[in-house]
Order: sequence, then C-alpha cells, then structure tokens
Amino acid sequence: MMNIKAFTLVSAVERELLMGDKERINIECVECCGKDLYVGTNDCFIYHFLLEEKTVPTGTATFTATKQLHRHLGFKKPVNELRAASALNRLLVLCDNSITLANMLNLEPVPSGARIKGASTFALNENPVSGDPFCVEVCIISVKRRTIQMFLVYEDRVQIVKEVSTPEQPLAVAVDGHFLCLALTTQYIILNYSTGVSQDLFPYCSEEKRPIVKRIGRQEFLLAGPGGLGMFATVAGISQRAPVHWSENVIGAAVSFPYVIALDDEFITVHSMLDQQQKQTLPFKEGHILQDFEGRVIVATSKGIYILVPLPLEKQIQDLLASHRVEEALVLAKGARRNIPKEKFQVMYKRILQQAGFIQFAQLQFLEAKELFRSGQLDVRELISLYPFLLPTSSSFTRSHPPLHEYADLNQLTQGDQEKMAKCKRFLMSYLNEVRSTEGANGYKEDVDTALLKLYAEANHDSLLDLLVTENFCLLTDSAMWLEKHKKYFALGLLYHYNNQDAAAVQLWVNIVNGDIQDSTRSDVYEYVVDFLTCCVDQELVWAHADWALQKSEEVGVQVFTRRPLDEHQNSFKPDDIINCLKKYPKALVKYLEHLVIDKRLQKEEYHTHLALLYLEEVLQQRASASSKGAEATETQAKLRHLLQKSDSYRVHSLIERIQGAGLPMESAILHGKLGEHDKALHILVHELKDFSAAEDYCLWCSEGRDPPHRQRLFHTLLAIYLHAGPSAHELTVAAVDLLNRHATEFDAAQVLQLLPDTWSVQLLCPFLMGAMRDSVHARRTMQVAVGLARSENLIYTYDKMKLKGSSVRLSDKKLCQMCQNPFREPVFVRYPNGGLVHTHCAASRHTNPSSPSPGTRT
Repeated sequence: MMNIKAFTLVSAVERELLMGDKERINIECVECCGKDLYVGTNDCFIYHFLLEEKTVPTGTATFTATKQLHRHLGFKKPVNELRAASALNRLLVLCDNSITLANMLNLEPVPSGARIKGASTFALNENPVSGDPFCVEVCIISVKRRTIQMFLVYEDRVQIVKEVSTPEQPLAVAVDGHFLCLALTTQYIILNYSTGVSQDLFPYCSEEKRPIVKRIGRQEFLLAGPGGLGMFATVAGISQRAPVHWSENVIGAAVSFPYVIALDDEFITVHSMLDQQQKQTLPFKEGHILQDFEGRVIVATSKGIYILVPLPLEKQIQDLLASHRVEEALVLAKGARRNIPKEKFQVMYKRILQQAGFIQFAQLQFLEAKELFRSGQLDVRELISLYPFLLPTSSSFTRSHPPLHEYADLNQLTQGDQEKMAKCKRFLMSYLNEVRSTEGANGYKEDVDTALLKLYAEANHDSLLDLLVTENFCLLTDSAMWLEKHKKYFALGLLYHYNNQDAAAVQLWVNIVNGDIQDSTRSDVYEYVVDFLTCCVDQELVWAHADWALQKSEEVGVQVFTRRPLDEHQNSFKPDDIINCLKKYPKALVKYLEHLVIDKRLQKEEYHTHLALLYLEEVLQQRASASSKGAEATETQAKLRHLLQKSDSYRVHSLIERIQGAGLPMESAILHGKLGEHDKALHILVHELKDFSAAEDYCLWCSEGRDPPHRQRLFHTLLAIYLHAGPSAHELTVAAVDLLNRHATEFDAAQVLQLLPDTWSVQLLCPFLMGAMRDSVHARRTMQVAVGLARSENLIYTYDKMKLKGSSVRLSDKKLCQMCQNPFREPVFVRYPNGGLVHTHCAASRHTNPSSPSPGTRT
C-alpha cells in the first residue's frame, strides 16, 4: 500500500529545555491539557510547560514550549503517571504506588494531603456516572492481588466507591461508565463494576507482549490482540470494526480519527479505521510514550517530546486523488463527516465526488464516473467543456476554480487516440440524454441540449430527429451552424420549425427534394413536406408551396387539402378556392372532389355535378383511345355509375345532354331512372344492353327506401317489357320466367296471371307460383294473427269494463253528489273506482278544471 502523508512529526520540547546537561534524567510520563504540558521524570520531578502552536506559511505547525516551573515530589522514585482534572484545577500524580493531588498552576500539593495509596496504575472515567461536576472518577489497579478500586476525587479529598475482585491479576485498565476494560494475565475482559458481570473478550499472553487497553470513544476500546492485531471491542463484548494490522511489538497506541497510531521500537505507523490499511510509516527510535490528549497526539523518547501534527483531511484527500487512489479518497472523505460541520462537509464531499468522477472518466471507467457525477451533483457543463466547440458561444460558463481535473480538453485527455475519443463522446451522449430531463440541468438546459444536438449530428445518430421533434432548448444560431457543417439539412428544417420559422424549414426541405442540396437522412422528404403542409396553419405558406407539391405528384400533393379537417375548409381554405387552384391538375381535382363528395358527403350540387362530369370526360377519353380497354377504364366507369346511382345532388339534365350519343347506355339508364323515366331506363337495359341482371338490379336500387308498391310497379314494368316482345323473342321469355321465379314476392300474382300467355305451363312457373302462394298464405296468416291479437286486446278491455260494472249501485233522491253535494235528479251519474258517485256535469267540469275536488283518480 502506498503511503500518504497523514501526520508530520514536530518537536515540542527540546532535550536542553527539559534537562539541561543532566544526562541521567529520563522522561517517564506526559500529560497535556490545552496549552499546559506536564512532564514527569525518573528523578521525581514534575515540569510544567506552556505550549504555543504556530503555523508557518508553508502550512506546517510548529510548537514553542515555555518552561513555567518544576517541582520535586520528595521521593527517589520516578513519576509513573500524570493526569489532569481541569474542572478541579488538580493534577493527579502517581509516584511510589501513591496518587497525590497537586495544583495545576503551582504544582503545590493540596493542603489536606489527600491521596490514594496502593495503586500500581490508574485511569480516569471519561464517561462518569456520578453526575457530580466537582469530582472525577478514578479506577486504580491496586497493589493488592487481583483487586480493582473505584474512587471519587474532589479538590481536597478522595472517597472510595467500590472494590471489585478480578479472576486474574489486572495489568491495564480503561474505564467507560460502569464498564471496565481490563487486561488480565492471560486475557482481556469487560467488567461491569456495578453489577459484577464480566464478559471475556479474547486471550493474549502478557509475558510475551505488553498489553494495551485504550478507550477510543463512547463504550468502545482498542486492544493489542494476538498476531499483531489492533482489536476493537465494545462494552457488549463485540467488535464493530475490522482489526488493524500492526507490529508484533507495539508499545503504545492512540486514536486520531480516522486513524489508529501505533508505536514500536523503530517506527510510528498510521492505520485507517475506515479500510484498516496502513497509510503512513514514520521512523522513530527509542520511543516509549504514545498518547492522545483531546485530539493532540504526543510521542516521546526518554529525552524529548514530539507532537504528531495531522495534515488537514482535505489535503490528505487531495493527495489521494492526485495519486488516483479514488476509493481510498472516498472512504476517507466519508469518514471525515464526523469531524467537519455539516454544511462545509457537504460542499467538500460533493467536490471530492466530482474530482473522483473525472479521474474515473479519464480512465474510461464510464459507469463509475457517471455515478460519481450524479452523486456529486456535477455541473454538467464542466464535462461538456472538455469537448471542443460543444458549449454554445453565448454560454457564460467558466470552469470551477480550483479546477476539478488537470485536462485542458478531450484531445489532451485521450492524447489524440480517436478510438478513446469516440468512446468518450458516446458516453457524453448517453449522460446528457439522461441528465437533460432532471433537475441537474435546470438553469442551463440550452447548453445541455445544444451540446447533445452537436454530438448527435457529428455521430449521425438516429436520436437527432427525436431530439428536435420533442421539447428542447437547442440554441438556434449555434445549432444551425453545426447542422449545416455536418450537412444535416432535414434536421435543420426541424430546428427552424421548432423555432417558429416554418417558411425557412419548408424551403430547406423543398431544396432537398429538388436536389439543390444533398441530405440522405430520409428518403420520404417529399411526403414529409406534404404532411407538414397538411397540418400547417399558415395559409400563405400552404398556398406558396401547393403548386410545387402538386407538380411533384398530383395524387400525393392534393393531400395538402384533402387531409384537412372540414371546419378548416369552411373557415380558411375554401373548397371553391382549392378547386380553382386544382384546375391545372385534373387528377388532383378528381381526388379533391371525391374527398368532398364521398368522404365528407357534402350535398352541394355543383361538386357532385363537377365530379360526375370529370368522370364522364375520362371515360369518354378512354373510350376514344383504342388501347384503353383495361381495368382503369372499367374502374373509372364503375365510379361514375356508383356516383350516378347513389347521389341525388347532381344536375341530371346536364349529364344526359353530355351522354347522348356517347355510347353509354348504362349511364343513360341510370339518369333516366333519376328523372323517374323508368320505362326508358328499363328499355335501354333490356333492348340495348340486353343486360337482364342489370335490369333487375335497377329495380332494386331505384326502390331503395321507397314503399313496397313502388317496387312492385317497377318489377311489373320490367315484366311488361319482357312480355311485350312477343313469343318469338325467346331470350326475353326466358328472362321473364327467371324474373318471376327469382322475385315472386315482388309481384301481384293475380295481375301477373292475367298477363301471362296461356301457353306457359304450370311447371315452368312453379317457383313463382309457390313463392306467390307462400307470400299470400304468409300475409293472410299474419293478418289473422293481427286480428286475433286485436280481439284478445278488445276482450281484455271488455273484461276490465265488466269488472267495473260488476257491483250494483243504488241511486235515490237522497244520494248526494260527492263533488257538489246536491241530490241526483236524473238516473244518470258517473261512478269512480272508489265507489263515489257524481253528476255527469260535475265529472265533465272536473276534466275542464283539474283543480276541482275529486273523489277518485280515474273514471
């Protein structure tokens, strides 16, 4: 693992300041409280220094220690431990197995002489349970075998609280609340001194290595475990962090979040609590003290004191990013959350994510880069600006300062590698397409969409058209120049249309169709222009290009008018104006008139007549051409016949005049039928065309929607024409028999029998006679059923009447009318369903005056 510079080792107290020229004086213990630094020596002295920190322009911290005073404790034993209780202004001093109290300022012992005897080592409870701010809780390892004692220490007195026995001799202790973390002879344990409950952690051998027990946070401890492991343990006896790997012969350990610092005979090593990796190694020989004091880490040899000054986390993170160690930088940044104010952290972390994103991007790790950009809420223009010419010339964007990356542009990043450059452009296309509809693009959607358009155009991407036909914010000037540069003229037309420049758009598309400019984007540009004009509301623009569309194709060009809604015809595009325009285009004119007459069903005489005349002219032209005997002539003639049959809005006389002598007997017959001249029409069909099937069809369509007698008259007329030809006309005789046999129900059988020749056999007319008989019997039976139903209904009403008459009514001159309350003078009355009797004239007056009183609801 490559090192990072997390700490700098700075001298705090020089040897000469502490001991002068006395060679035998050694530092035994250190305590630091704010600016007050206390040092205990092997010759039983306590030294008090004032520590001043200064920062030089290079950013490195320096320390100046000013000696305040020193005091000899009166023994010939070394000072083993010092602990400051700043709330009490007291210094706890362990010397010769006794803990004494001294004033922090003048180092004088308290007048009461309070002390704790028989202590081999001690620890302060940094998470006290007493709740008294004027005392500190102290746990000592007693010189008594296997005993732990808890004391309350006040300004001038001490008080024992608890004494607890341990299963083995304790060697080191750390305290948190009611919990003690103890290093025994062969194992570490967690002991609740209030309840006496203990929890074994893991074994170790105290004979092989020095135990380390260090409280690192609320209810959590750091321990020197077997195999060179720094183990974490909570008061519940579990580990919530992975162990760190340090040296087998660690002397001391401290925590400066997010690092664990370990000291051995030759080195100071720095390990991350976040990923458990060793981050830094500092050579440091003869060290024997490593402690942290309110975030300040002090190391000492027997002759000098040094401070490990942490580099700012931001500087460490930037160094990691500069080394492209993205994962480590992100882990460290996340771990820094607890040490940095929330607002500042959020700003810093976003920037780190963005920087990490550009590092991944430069390594073509696009998925990772995209997630980092998203999480860091990157201003996407930072990414766009790497690509030359993608940002609009009008963009006010300037890159972040300090910069998020070290690249001038994409050419420098890819070193001119075209394949890498293409991959980067594909990534940007994908990323911009995702980001353009999110809040991340708010405020600069023009830059995003314009850049996306340029990428699509350059790559000949299908999504270019999709972008331009949906809501977009592409800047017209930049986008138009780029599309022209890449010969995307069809797309340029879409851009003009989106910016309400329809005239320029249509002209561009017209030039593509005419071949004036080349663009292979679509092969159906002409049809697209027609569709566009169909939907266009600019009347002048439509009229300006209508002739061009019709000249290209009459059948397609006429759709500019035929596919418009009818109400638009009535309001802006008048049919008469369109017909006038289409006079030069006969095929288009026919299509448009068909649209009006057949599709829109406009019942305007001139449109129907005009269409019929155009059909007729085409039929006549086809008949005049010797080679026109194919399907086209038949189709047009069929259209003419259908129009003549179905329409009632054309001028019949005008068409008859045109058809006379034209050799169109079927059309003539239809027109005579429209005039009610059925004899002439049927005569033409029978004698000129000899089309008996058409004659029967004529009778059917001429009688559509008319009463049955009308249809009967038509069939009788046709039968008469067949029969008047005489017996010699065998063909007509057969037609007459077929007509009777197929349409037996359409005739009056009695009249037909009188008309038929006596020579016809019954067998010949068997189908007709059977049909006529069935129809007659059916009609008679239907009538009988109707009569029966009427009789039944009459019987029901008669029964109801008899029921009403069933009860007798006695009338005398004493009876009074229930309406006028006068007696009856005549034997005439009206009786109501409730039995009430009234005069006839009173009942009549009730009907003429509904508001008059009434004894019943119905008579």
